[in-house]
Amino acid sequence: MKSFLFASLICLALVVGCAVGPNYQPPKTAAPEQWSSLLAGGETNTPAGLADWWKSFGDTKLDSLMTLAVRSNIDLRIAEAHVREARAEHDVATGSWWPSADGTAAYSRNRWGANSFPPVPAGIPLDYNLYNAGFDAAWELDLFGGTRRAVESTTAGIGVAQYDQRAVLVSLLAEVARNYLTARGYQQRLTITHENISVQKDILDLTRSRYHNGLGSDLDVQQATALLAATESQVPLLETGFQQSVHHLSVLLGQPPGALLAEMSAVQPLSSVPPVVPAGLPSDLLLRRPDVQSAERKLAAATAQIGVATADLFPKFSLTGTLGLGSEATGNWFDYASRYWSAGPTLQWNLFRAGSIRSNIRVQNARQEQTLDAYQKTVLTALEDTENALTAYAKEQIRRSALVRSAQADQQALDLSNELYISGLTDFLHVLDSERSLYAAQDALVQSAQTIALNLVQLYKALGGGWQNGPSTSPVTTAGSP
Repeated sequence: MKSFLFASLICLALVVGCAVGPNYQPPKTAAPEQWSSLLAGGETNTPAGLADWWKSFGDTKLDSLMTLAVRSNIDLRIAEAHVREARAEHDVATGSWWPSADGTAAYSRNRWGANSFPPVPAGIPLDYNLYNAGFDAAWELDLFGGTRRAVESTTAGIGVAQYDQRAVLVSLLAEVARNYLTARGYQQRLTITHENISVQKDILDLTRSRYHNGLGSDLDVQQATALLAATESQVPLLETGFQQSVHHLSVLLGQPPGALLAEMSAVQPLSSVPPVVPAGLPSDLLLRRPDVQSAERKLAAATAQIGVATADLFPKFSLTGTLGLGSEATGNWFDYASRYWSAGPTLQWNLFRAGSIRSNIRVQNARQEQTLDAYQKTVLTALEDTENALTAYAKEQIRRSALVRSAQADQQALDLSNELYISGLTDFLHVLDSERSLYAAQDALVQSAQTIALNLVQLYKALGGGWQNGPSTSPVTTAGSP
């Protein structure tokens, strides 16, 4: 008998410390060595801190809005609450490692049935009181690691919540910059529109004067009037775009939609883009993008859940105990003779569940495979986002250079057309065409400058900029990364 107990203790000692289910290994992802997009827009492969990327625009107003957004945004507060929730869930799972104890106290008034079996001995009253107080304790031994796997899963869940919070922060900062720059772009387009309206009014006055002096026709007057009306019709659309951008910007800052209208109404030029944009290497991207890190932590949590499900195949050992006082009268309730207790081990084993335990294991395996595929898709999406942003940023700068030349040529054409028209050497149609072309070129030039700034914001977002890179709970392993 002693040898059997000794052998049992040895087996238990060997089992303790082991956990069923697969041990998690971070996935290895083969990141490209270089970006496939040509870095022709000022981008470089040099690493740089992207935590305060918006400061590269040199716009103090944008800086202050970013600071306010981080303090006041509602989505960010929700994400922070999710982190606290994940930490609390981890504490719940960790509590299963330790013994549990419950205290009870009860009083009841009871009566034996006169015809009960076995019968109540003569002289024993049928009515009696019962006072009871005690403690119950239980400790489930995590011999097969089910609890450890659950704690491992909730630990990874904390990482998921933290990286999701960082993803919200990255998106928030990009949205604030995007709406701010969009609003400034609408302001610049409104300025160009009002300048053209002023010029077109002068042209209209000129055609009217020439018509009254017999040097022109009423057709010229009507054409100039139509052009002016068409240009004036753009003002409400641009004002609507400006106000909608400011409304959304205010909401991002946790304020009512109209809170920033007065503050943003002061015309300010578009923020200038920096001459150099360090983009780093693709391997750096995978270590920085919070959505990639979140997907990796989800994979770790899903892997641990396989162990939680597998542990149900094995028996559960618990140590239980009860200690208390019970009496029919309060006078002797606390006497030594009123005590009672019990203690001993408990074994519980799910011997038959109609295959549900193994089915649950297959469920968790399938979920882990889905999570792995989702991680790989997230990696590819991150690389695609960055490649697209690099391409768009570089190509729009090339387009803007062409628009600059177009606007300059249109301005010269308009000046020449006016001179020829005043001299009577050409008809008014050339003036109208030149004015339309110049307004379209100037408007396109402003939109291009805005697009360049927005593409740069998108590039910073794709690079995962907006938070300070610190120690990670479990960094992603990238093939070829330093």
